[in-house]
Amino acid sequence: MVAEADEEVSEATMSEVSRLSREAVSPLIRMEHALHPWSAYVVLPVFALANAGVAVTVDGMGEALTGPVGLGILLGLVIGAPIGGILFPLTVARLTGTRLPGSLDWAAIAAMAPLKGIGFTVAIFIALLAFEDEALQQQATLAILVASLLAGLLGIGSLFLRHRFVDRPSA
Repeated sequence: MVAEADEEVSEATMSEVSRLSREAVSPLIRMEHALHPWSAYVVLPVFALANAGVAVTVDGMGEALTGPVGLGILLGLVIGAPIGGILFPLTVARLTGTRLPGSLDWAAIAAMAPLKGIGFTVAIFIALLAFEDEALQQQATLAILVASLLAGLLGIGSLFLRHRFVDRPSA
């Protein structure tokens, strides 16, 4: 009987604590937290794509990825950025004798490395400064968008694989 009373008191107390903690956070902060995923993962990418200033078509993407400018961008963002993302920390660790913190391992760094290829805002800005020809600017912009998408997909895949094979829960 005493155990049941303690359980009822603890449930009531937990409910009250939960209610008070919700009230301690302002409605504006709660709304900001609720809207953040929508703004970060839907609104911002759509806004960036709309402001890229190019028509996204299958033919345009094919041209952009087979030309020397597009191919260079694709290889740089999808292959070069991850290689640099692995080699730079590895070199720094070897030269300085630094050790990774306990919760970080080289598999995690390698899994995150493909995500370095994302970041099309600055890349598009640089492409617009680098090329005077509008056709090359559009090819570069399309290549950057495709390469960023591909880098993101590779990053998600590598993180999934790392989680699946490295972060196995001990039984």
